[in-house]
Amino acid sequence: MNLVWLLLLPILYFALFSDGGSRPASVNIGAIFTFDTINGKVARIAMKAAVDDVNSDLSILGGSKLALTFHDSNYSGLFGIIGALQYMEADTVAIIGPQHPVMAHVLSHLANELQVPLLSFTALDPTLSALQYPFFLQTAPNDLFLMSAIADMVSYYGWRDVIAVFTDDDGGRNGVAALGDKLAERRCRISYKAALPPDPGATRSGVTDILIKVALMESRVIVLITYAKSGELVFDVAHYLGMMGNGYVWITTTWLSTVLDSTSPLPPAKRDSIQGVLTLRPHTPDSEKKRAFVSRWNQISGGSIGLNPYGLYAYDTVLMIAHAVKAFFYQGGTISFSNNSRLSDFSGGTLNLKAMNIFDGGKQFLNNILQTNMTGLTGPIRFNSDRSLINPAFDIINVIGTGFRQIGYWSNYSGLSVVPPEILYAKPPNRSSSNQKLNNPIWPGDTTTKPRGWVFPNNGRQLRIGIPKRVSFQEFVSQVPGTDMVKGYCIDVFLAAINLLPYAVPYRFVPYGDGLENPNYNEFVRLITTDFFDAVIGDIAIVTNRTKIVDFTQPYIESGLVVVAPMRKLNSSAWAFLRPFTPMMWAVTAAFFLAVGVVIWILEHRMNDEFRGPPRKQAVTILWFSFSTLFFAHRENTVSTLGRSVLLIWLFVVLIINSSYTASLTSILTVQQLSSPIKGIESLITSTEPIGFQVGSFAENYLIEELNIPKSRLVALGSPEQYAIALEKGKVAAVVDERSYVELFLSNQCKFSIVGISKRFSPTH
Repeated sequence: MNLVWLLLLPILYFALFSDGGSRPASVNIGAIFTFDTINGKVARIAMKAAVDDVNSDLSILGGSKLALTFHDSNYSGLFGIIGALQYMEADTVAIIGPQHPVMAHVLSHLANELQVPLLSFTALDPTLSALQYPFFLQTAPNDLFLMSAIADMVSYYGWRDVIAVFTDDDGGRNGVAALGDKLAERRCRISYKAALPPDPGATRSGVTDILIKVALMESRVIVLITYAKSGELVFDVAHYLGMMGNGYVWITTTWLSTVLDSTSPLPPAKRDSIQGVLTLRPHTPDSEKKRAFVSRWNQISGGSIGLNPYGLYAYDTVLMIAHAVKAFFYQGGTISFSNNSRLSDFSGGTLNLKAMNIFDGGKQFLNNILQTNMTGLTGPIRFNSDRSLINPAFDIINVIGTGFRQIGYWSNYSGLSVVPPEILYAKPPNRSSSNQKLNNPIWPGDTTTKPRGWVFPNNGRQLRIGIPKRVSFQEFVSQVPGTDMVKGYCIDVFLAAINLLPYAVPYRFVPYGDGLENPNYNEFVRLITTDFFDAVIGDIAIVTNRTKIVDFTQPYIESGLVVVAPMRKLNSSAWAFLRPFTPMMWAVTAAFFLAVGVVIWILEHRMNDEFRGPPRKQAVTILWFSFSTLFFAHRENTVSTLGRSVLLIWLFVVLIINSSYTASLTSILTVQQLSSPIKGIESLITSTEPIGFQVGSFAENYLIEELNIPKSRLVALGSPEQYAIALEKGKVAAVVDERSYVELFLSNQCKFSIVGISKRFSPTH
């Protein structure tokens, strides 16, 4: 009985899966590639292997066979179109390719009209949308994800500007546009775009001219969006021009990783020209299927070329089509074609347009492809609602030495990481900046120090930075005589701030003023509003009328208007011992001594014999007792509790009086004493004496408008020397100026001192 079942099983199998003989003997699919390229060579071998594996597995198509034919477009869009037309005449159910986005845009219109699915794993232009091209399907991660990965890398390393060098075709232009959008989301930008002729039209002289312009730009982060032939030429020229040394950053799209995977070991000259470059490679998780295919690659390729991820995608694309055909047959579909009535209007001539037929089951077949749910060499294969593959991810590779090193991963799920994405898929997504990590690369120039990413450009517009030509207080800002150099505290602060910026700021200093007197700072600031200056630097006080027309930085000098006046030296005399206390203080102290003596006498004389006797004796006792406590030399004893309490408190007060007197007298006798009749701004207001101010300072307007001091009382002074002469000779009673100037003035002047601060105003620089 078992033997009978064994004989019947093959018959039942072919009866169940042959649909009564309605299945064709072969199912035609085509492939359009430039087979002289790396991806073209790898894809051809991988697709042949996939077809052989499908045809040898009866569980997929049963008795039908996949018939794959190849057409070499040879870098030509016209040849690609011819190949597609030939496939349309041969009742082809699907076309794999084309290789480049330029042809994909054209052939997608043909695929839409004849309803033949067009599947490509290399034409990954993000503008090939499902709405415009419903029969075009990308079977590898879209370039939009590739540009997201590059933008995340730029943001991770803290750069803000990049230069895009790209092939000037649909794929390159749209890739640059996508990169610009993704950089903008991260507050970065493309500062310069350099276009290369379409592959393989780039010449060495043309690339040299382009890179010389790039070298003049401020950004040193260069993203190279091109193909293998043009890319290798760019790096060869860049190495010759010295653009592969310290300070430069090169990031390439996936073309370089295919070169590294498929042509290793590289020739020494080519290897030396790409040292330190960062590139990306489509991430394919490790699996038993993948390892098995990699192990037999040398056998099926004959050792002619190495395997790269696009070979795996080529294999899976064929497998995807085979499973869609299988589902199509299970659904009762038949492979049939019908004439396109719309083409009948173009009959005549030598074009055989009538031979191009519509695939009747094209929509159903396309839907089967979109419903793919399997595990291939590249991992799980499913499409999202936007018809992109699930879990797009890339390996990040650093070219070093004779090979390369993987420094991390990027995935659309969790961004940059040093952990394989398939491990992170089991965890909640985390795109926080603290969770973004990459291993340290070796940068161009064989250094581990992260490049700054910019230099001062040789052709950028320079900011006009105004500086005042001060006559006085040149320690703040001044021009070195006979040169264009400037120096000073304000300049040092500006340069320190510039050096902290993560990008270049080209600038030049433009002096303002006649050099004979300090310029008017109100007019100096106003010139910013007329675009005469882009900014100004100097000891400029932040006052209300100036803040209404310009913006200021944070203050870096604490300031405020102060009053400086001449100080008179107090000479020592025989009566110097009286100076610690004022006359009033002396009188009050003496009164207290007498009062305490009287109080003690009242409390003691009734019970203490020492406080009794004739009135004259008692008066002498009171005086003696009270003043002897000043030196703690009193001899009379107190016997009453209340008297002792009063005496104890008084002795404590005496101690304080003694200490204060001793300290003040010591200071008077050892330290030079200075005094001034001017006690502050209020005494200046009430007086009628002249007041000095610095030429060009806002102090003049402040004294007139805010303090209502007549202009006739104000004397303009142009330098610290004029300050000293005016104060010494009595031409002014005091000088009102900003604290920073006054402190600098007093650093070498001992005859003057700050005697007051204007509490009504406190400007800052």
